[in-house]
Amino acid sequence: MSPDGLVRCPWADSTDDYRQYHDTEWGVPVHGDVALLERITLEAFQSGLSWLTILRKREGFRSAFSGFDPVVVAAYDESDVERLMADTSIVRNRRKIEATVTNARALVDLHAAGDTLDDLVWSFAPARRDRPQTMAQVPSSTPESLALSKGLKARGFVFVGPTTMYAAMQACGLVDDHLADCHVVAAAG
Repeated sequence: MSPDGLVRCPWADSTDDYRQYHDTEWGVPVHGDVALLERITLEAFQSGLSWLTILRKREGFRSAFSGFDPVVVAAYDESDVERLMADTSIVRNRRKIEATVTNARALVDLHAAGDTLDDLVWSFAPARRDRPQTMAQVPSSTPESLALSKGLKARGFVFVGPTTMYAAMQACGLVDDHLADCHVVAAAG
């Protein structure tokens, strides 16, 4: 039980930042190409780091990457990468910064082909499964996250492995891994 008397998924109990994110965003369906590009980017930056680090730098990421406007980010060049490498408001990892630019370009190409990231991502939403009772029952990847990873890579996206995509699926509400006794589940009815 959390300090506020609510039962949450165990990972959400360590800080107010986690509690807020858990209660208001995690598992809530996200639509729209800009919002999905942001979530995919943040999950890629989280790889190897604490999600808390990314969560606390989220506004910095939004500012640094022009609100995740794919057309603007797709036009970034080496000078922009160098600028971002000096930006302490984000995680300064060259490969991840370059991946964000590559993914924005892939999204622009997706749009040019008449498709949307929203349609692509949500086409991999799995059928509803039994709600997990414990964190041990929450997978780190699934056949659907592997398929999403492959689907994105086939369209030019990078840094979108199956584990990262499963985390994105959780964050964007494609799957709902709130544990059965979590207060979010009870509130949803």
